[in-house]
Amino acid sequence: MATNHNSNGRPATRKGRTWITVGALALLVLIPIFTRQGPLRVRTTTVERGPIRSLISTNGKIEPVENFEAHSPVPTTVKRLYVKEGDRVGKGQLLLQLDDADLRSQAARAQAQMKGAQADEAGISDGGTREEVLTLDSQLLKARTLRDYDRQNLDALRRLEQQGAASEGEVKQAQDQLQRSQADLTLLEQKQKDRYSQPEVAKVQAQGAEAQAAYSAAEDALQKSTVRAPFDGVVYSLPVKQGAYVQTGDLLLQVGNLSKMLVRTFVDEPDIGRLAPGQKIEVTWDAVPGRIWNGTVGTIPSMVKLHGARNVGEVTCTLDNGDRRLLPNVNVGVMIITAEHSDVLTLQREAVHMDGMKPYVYEVVNGELKRQDVEISLQNLTRVEITGGLPADAVVALSSANPAKPLADGARVQGVQ
Repeated sequence: MATNHNSNGRPATRKGRTWITVGALALLVLIPIFTRQGPLRVRTTTVERGPIRSLISTNGKIEPVENFEAHSPVPTTVKRLYVKEGDRVGKGQLLLQLDDADLRSQAARAQAQMKGAQADEAGISDGGTREEVLTLDSQLLKARTLRDYDRQNLDALRRLEQQGAASEGEVKQAQDQLQRSQADLTLLEQKQKDRYSQPEVAKVQAQGAEAQAAYSAAEDALQKSTVRAPFDGVVYSLPVKQGAYVQTGDLLLQVGNLSKMLVRTFVDEPDIGRLAPGQKIEVTWDAVPGRIWNGTVGTIPSMVKLHGARNVGEVTCTLDNGDRRLLPNVNVGVMIITAEHSDVLTLQREAVHMDGMKPYVYEVVNGELKRQDVEISLQNLTRVEITGGLPADAVVALSSANPAKPLADGARVQGVQ
């Protein structure tokens, strides 16, 4: 018979075996106590009554509704500045003067070219210069006289031939002479009628049009070299200095009526279908915390274009800016309120789950979770409108405090903050 030994190699006693048995029984009794599952700790919220708004949150840029920009018409220098940035100006007030000496010279040359072209066109219309016209008239008179003389000479020789006083050869010679004089007259008459060919006429007309365009451009540049305010407003941008050299097209200054501002809002493509004229807009600017400018959607996008890395449509809205706190060219936050309901049941959006297209929540009833189908309407980033399935003040589970133990229908729960 085998003998039991303890851990020291000595035979185990009956007393030792008894203690082992007692310990094993005690462990079996305590295991259910330690492993018994307590209530599931969950975060909860309640169904509340109040307003809810469906929003499109995006960004926009501010610009004056009434805006004027002056650009340099030619490469030149800024001769004189009469204002500084931030000045209020009146309609017609002189703001800036460019050096226009070269422009005046260009205008004079263009005017001379235009007058020359007009003279050429008049020459075509009249058949040439005054001298050419008089010379041609004299040649025509001489040719007609010669033609008439040759015709009378031929008639006389024919009568003499019938009387036997002139030969057939003399008559034939007179006929030839009449044909030559008639041909010379016909050529001169054709020259008077069609002195210039079509290509020559087209060339002169093109030169006239070019000269006119050059003169008009020079006059326009001269007018733009003197900048005046087109309306009452504020000089809000003046990027040039007196004496500075500017290239064609460089911005000289900007004037705007800052009492009315336009916010150009950039709406992402998936949200464009939710837009409609007249929807409320709330505009905020980080530089003025707590201030909200209110307006409504004026125009909705007619196309989608790339703005940075986004495909957006542009929405415009006019804002009152009587205190002129909102400045041109600043970036602002924009909230477009696409729908708004008041005095309705709302719930934190986090509490709503989806089974396919069917929404449901876990309502806390008598300390247990009860899966409850609900009907919803408006929703935004934080809350959702409950239109059926839950009463006011119903307690609903948000999430489990222990990620390893998710919410489940019928689970016993303990609410935590």
